[in-house]
Amino acid sequence: MSKKNRVPASFAQKHLLSSAIGLAVATQGGLALAAEAANGQLELGNITVKGEADSGSKTERSASAKYQAPLLDVPQTITVVPPKVIQEQQALSLRQVLSNVSGITFNAGEAGGGSGDSINIRGFSANSNIQIDGLRDSAQTSRTDTFNVEQVEVIKGPNSVFGGAGTTGGSINIINKQPKSEAFTRLGGSLGTDNYHRLTLDTNQPLEGVGTDSAFRLNLMAHENDVPGRDEIERERWGIAPSLRLGFSESTRLTLSVFHQTDDNLPDYGVPARDGKKIAGVDRDAYFGWKNLDKEEIEQNAFTANFEHDFNDNLRLQNLTRYSRIDRDTTISASHVNVQGVPPGRYRPAGPQGYGRDTTTEMWINQTNLISNFDLAGMRHDLVVGAEISRETLDLKTYNHGLGNALYPADGYDLGNPPGRWNGPISKTTAGYTETELKDTALYVFDTIALHEQWDLNLGLRYDKFKGEAEGFSGDKVQTSDLSSTDEKLSGRVGLVYKPAENGRIYLAWGNSFNPSAENLASTGGGLNESNAGVDPEKNETWELGTKWELFDRRLELDAALFRVEKTDARETMADGSTQLAGKQRVQGVELGVTGHITEQWDVFANYTFLDSETLKSVADPGREGQALGNTPPRSFNLWTTYELPAGWTLGYGARYVSERNVSSTSHAKLDDYWLHNAMIGYRVNENLDLQLNINNLFDEDYVERVRQQPGTDARSSAIEYGDGRAAILSANYSF
Repeated sequence: MSKKNRVPASFAQKHLLSSAIGLAVATQGGLALAAEAANGQLELGNITVKGEADSGSKTERSASAKYQAPLLDVPQTITVVPPKVIQEQQALSLRQVLSNVSGITFNAGEAGGGSGDSINIRGFSANSNIQIDGLRDSAQTSRTDTFNVEQVEVIKGPNSVFGGAGTTGGSINIINKQPKSEAFTRLGGSLGTDNYHRLTLDTNQPLEGVGTDSAFRLNLMAHENDVPGRDEIERERWGIAPSLRLGFSESTRLTLSVFHQTDDNLPDYGVPARDGKKIAGVDRDAYFGWKNLDKEEIEQNAFTANFEHDFNDNLRLQNLTRYSRIDRDTTISASHVNVQGVPPGRYRPAGPQGYGRDTTTEMWINQTNLISNFDLAGMRHDLVVGAEISRETLDLKTYNHGLGNALYPADGYDLGNPPGRWNGPISKTTAGYTETELKDTALYVFDTIALHEQWDLNLGLRYDKFKGEAEGFSGDKVQTSDLSSTDEKLSGRVGLVYKPAENGRIYLAWGNSFNPSAENLASTGGGLNESNAGVDPEKNETWELGTKWELFDRRLELDAALFRVEKTDARETMADGSTQLAGKQRVQGVELGVTGHITEQWDVFANYTFLDSETLKSVADPGREGQALGNTPPRSFNLWTTYELPAGWTLGYGARYVSERNVSSTSHAKLDDYWLHNAMIGYRVNENLDLQLNINNLFDEDYVERVRQQPGTDARSSAIEYGDGRAAILSANYSF
């Protein structure tokens, strides 16, 4: 349903919430019927709740089969945002979760690009480096909800051996919730400022009498809110995620998971800016789109099958298969403005207006891992041998509504009061079609070798054959382009770990990655063109020296690392329009982290990153040489800490700092630094009911969270997107 046809808000809220409650009730009935079929009877009153041990914010292991060693023994910076932190913060989107990890920044959505989540890690784009349960996630879209997310792993540094193409600054692995052995049901409801309404259900039921250790889990979500500080922007979504684990025997199991989410949002492209600052006369909450034209309608569907078989205690097989499809129809209007030729305080829109992208992204991917543990020549080996094959397609239709200078008033619009709705004529026209296909075939091997009781050697090797094809058509479906690109690359990683004490590690590691021209082909439809189709991939490598220590009976972990990332063959567009590998960029710095329990009552999750970024070489634009990379803050810091008080009370506090940073790598314009503060109060009423109050952006700080990496001109400004203003959310969780 488009925004212009939206029913009144009060009716929509009641309908949304009542629908979610109905789904929850129906779910319980469905579980009862399933159990009755298995056992012949079920008494819901006898459902038992088994509490999970509180491991705090410290995570012992990655959920990926490719990392067999505990995180303490992995020679790499891996930050895991655990369930505890996500729940305490009520972090709903991937962007909110990743805001807990220093060294990550976000770009603003580009009007002509794929928009959605646009993420930088250590100064380099990670838009195509997101995985779900270890499988590549294809589309660049807005990952707006975490109702089915268990934890998020951020693996830093060039790492194609783990994630395939891309991964210059790192990769992100989202871990979904899976069936468990204990029975529980958690019903959550939240109310907040800015018309915030939310209902969730997370229920898990062991299936007694059905195989061995079989279980069913269901997650439901219904949500709506206005964006704090952006009064015009609305969000609405619902989702369902059932999963079934079938234990054929103690050694063989199959987990089937389905995911569906529907979003109906009003897209937000921020406010016009010059040199990283909003233009004088523009209000922070001003909306520069057209509410009756702009829309963001997303439907996500995925089916995953995870088959596991244990041959014995030292040999295990895992096969993962996923089909996913994302349909995303967006109409957006850039917040760029032209202030030339109009009176002071007036503007004409610049950049795309009423520009539409109707996309369908489909992906088939299969990954097989053989995991073995054995001794050879007196040395212990933890070996993973695997293969991966994937096929991604993108069908893209672009369209517009015929808006342009000829239809705007001669004296423009008021910068301080943009109209927000389009009242002129509309001529909707299809501009063109794009069809892309991206295939990847990969073989890889990881081995952790215990050379000595104090020395481990980590080795990784991966071969990728990466093939992309793209066809372009005009609005009347006449073919305009036919491009293809094939790259074969070998990626590696080597790490040496020294164990000076049982609770401490010191390591040195090297790794590399590659960025082919077709890397983003199935994500946004862009990247591959006539000039770069035959150009070799960009090359990246990293060195990292680090240490990890567990303290206080291993309740708390301290991490520190020095690193250097170099992109030695950066793509550049030359004056004649050709593409050459003529650039070189470097980011080096320091990572510090502390996670876990300082005392039994006091938990902390904190990290700090220092980034020294620089363009070392640019043949196309020598003026960039010596400049820091765009949207890459030299210093960033994140803290989340909670303390449990007597009588069931818990206090939480969070802080985030991002230093001044360049808007782009081609200018000296700076974005302001900022501090952000959050707070939480939790109260356990009884063993079944928990209450929680979150106050985000406690001091209502105006801060730029996302930026378009252009300084802007009078004829066409740039744009910035503010982070959410102050908001209060009261949540109740009932377990039974």
